[in-house]
Amino acid sequence: MDRSTDMDSVLEEVEFLARSENRVEVLTALADSRRTRRDLEAETDASQATLGRILGDFQERSWVRKDGSEYVATATGTLVARGLTDLLEILETECELRGLVRYLPTHAMDFDLRHLADATITTPTQTRPNAPVRRLLDLVETADEVRAFSHAFNEQNLTVIERRVTAGELSFSGVLSRNAIEALADDPELNDRLRSLLAAEDTEIHVREEGIPLAVTIADDTVHMLLRDETGVLRASIDTDDEAVRSWATDTFDHYWRTATSLADDDLQV
Repeated sequence: MDRSTDMDSVLEEVEFLARSENRVEVLTALADSRRTRRDLEAETDASQATLGRILGDFQERSWVRKDGSEYVATATGTLVARGLTDLLEILETECELRGLVRYLPTHAMDFDLRHLADATITTPTQTRPNAPVRRLLDLVETADEVRAFSHAFNEQNLTVIERRVTAGELSFSGVLSRNAIEALADDPELNDRLRSLLAAEDTEIHVREEGIPLAVTIADDTVHMLLRDETGVLRASIDTDDEAVRSWATDTFDHYWRTATSLADDDLQV
């Protein structure tokens, strides 16, 4: 059998499963643990007639075997179920990220994008054009510790962090690009606010000359990313408490921290 025929056969099996949500549910359920037909009927809402056809098809493919009154996934059936679950998770994540992928700094994100499957995605709307920043502020308002590395530091975020740090409610460590520092220093009001933050006891800020291609905040255990297009327009934010993403964000923060220098009051002279 040539390769094209092999692929045709594989695609036929994929189509066989994809055509029926009940088939997917039954196979994944049996891969989890053995079940009777009554168990499967209760879990899937499929009729006994439908279950009979599905289980017969699965037995023909040696994906399932009967053991007394129960059905059990075989080793190959479990393999198919696990692969199918992975594919469904990938496609679900892709659907969520499809409109944002052009704005994701994937070159700097060395984790599997499946770890964003349960992320909260916030996009601007006509009534809430600043919704992604508002989401960030909500996280910062309730955090005990905030670490950030970014090419920008917007006024609202600076205001909230400065207020909470000076009140003794928050500790803050940040790595900002030189451009971000210069933008704040050029505005008298923001300059004063940044000086106040820098003077606070639980603050340390580093400045990085090489630039930072990301805008990431770690608020306690949650990682938040602001996503902008090539012109700087805010398109969305993503936040998650996934452990792998948090590990990536922490390691990246540590890298930028080590390769930056402490921000001094003299750096804010206009």
